[in-house]
Amino acid sequence: MAVAEHEHAVAPAEREAPHPVDVRPPLRRLVPLSLQHLLVAYAGMATMPLLVGTALHLPEDRIRLLISANLLVSGIATVLQSMGVKWFGARLPIVMGSTFTAITPAILIGEEHGLAAVFGATLVSGLVTVALAPWFGRWLHLFPPLVTGTVIAVIGFSLVPSAAGLVAGDGDGGTGGRGLVLAAVTVLLVVLVERLAPPALARFSVLVAMAAGTLLALPLGLFDGAAVTDARAVTAPDPTAFGAPTFLVPAIAAMLVVQLVNMVESVGDTLAVGQIVGRGDDAPTVVRALRADGAATVLSGALTSFPVVTFGQSVGLVSVTRVKSRHVVALSGVLMVVLAFVPVLGAAVAAVPGPVLGGVSLVMFGTVGAVGLRILARAELTEPRNLLTVALAFALGMIPVGAPDFYAPLPSYVRTVLDSGIAVTGIVAFLLNLLFHHAPRRTSQHTSRPRKEVTR
Repeated sequence: MAVAEHEHAVAPAEREAPHPVDVRPPLRRLVPLSLQHLLVAYAGMATMPLLVGTALHLPEDRIRLLISANLLVSGIATVLQSMGVKWFGARLPIVMGSTFTAITPAILIGEEHGLAAVFGATLVSGLVTVALAPWFGRWLHLFPPLVTGTVIAVIGFSLVPSAAGLVAGDGDGGTGGRGLVLAAVTVLLVVLVERLAPPALARFSVLVAMAAGTLLALPLGLFDGAAVTDARAVTAPDPTAFGAPTFLVPAIAAMLVVQLVNMVESVGDTLAVGQIVGRGDDAPTVVRALRADGAATVLSGALTSFPVVTFGQSVGLVSVTRVKSRHVVALSGVLMVVLAFVPVLGAAVAAVPGPVLGGVSLVMFGTVGAVGLRILARAELTEPRNLLTVALAFALGMIPVGAPDFYAPLPSYVRTVLDSGIAVTGIVAFLLNLLFHHAPRRTSQHTSRPRKEVTR
């Protein structure tokens, strides 16, 4: 009896502590950490609808509706992905948002058939994603570090030019040397806070750098708050603004290609986040993540927005700040929903100067690339076939980044795939891995001994 009482007394002390992913920080840390995720992701969420709307010559009020709808869907998707509902959601700190892969197809479909066809194709592609999610889970062994590491590295490095564009002020007359100085100071502040600040403050290194960089932009003349004063205080996304979704086979086919690429990207990002936080880099988590991607994309098509995918920036931010809590990301999703209904707050977030956001993005995208290289290091790169796989995937995947018009002579339905460096990288790495490591091999009667098995 004494022994039993003793065991009962120590049991609570020996109880396993919750995983860092499930820990909810106190409110005083939760809010700024969530705001940090929001600030890093906001530009990407606004850019996709802005580029599509501008290319289709939509009036400003319609473009604002697209941005609001995108924020609303991204926020709901982020909460679903991070918190999870039944069979949906990875339950990891993953931010969701519209994918840049869909920009060109959305513009081409919109020019020929109208935005209603884009939204109809988006809705169907989301349903297909939900249906295919279990199959991707069964095929997870076909996405070893050799494939996922290469894809994630190219995701990060291929986005660096977009960060450089923010620094240079593309499309806004340029920022000149002032922009370069401001971006350099922002990057330096991230490094200094990470190196010199106590651990509690180092987790806010990106937020501190963005706040200080924005203040420095004032005397440099690089802060423009006019959009804040002009923005409406309250509004609501209007799902009927562009008419009911229409379902056309050519549009659906093009968007399905985009969604297959997005699924490969989501698999890579989910596995990367899982490895960073130490949980969730397995088939069931990937399946739930893809189901959430699909469900969010269905909702996106219904609410006049575009395909939704995991945001690579969240991979970089989790790696830099080492904040693993999914509750932090879930609150950032709630804040996105609020911004969708309060444009004046969205305008305030968007007022962060381009060079500041570009400097932070350089850190984030570079970190995503480095995470990919870290995963890639688990592959046996001394094996010539693996080295050839990485070499070709990188080389062909970076062509659209360095030469955007390289595939211009080809038909639009081919360019839908080839104009995305991420898509090309994923396809090449996946197929070469199949060829070298999974395709049946002919056996030779003269073979004296079996080939040594290579870790992939």
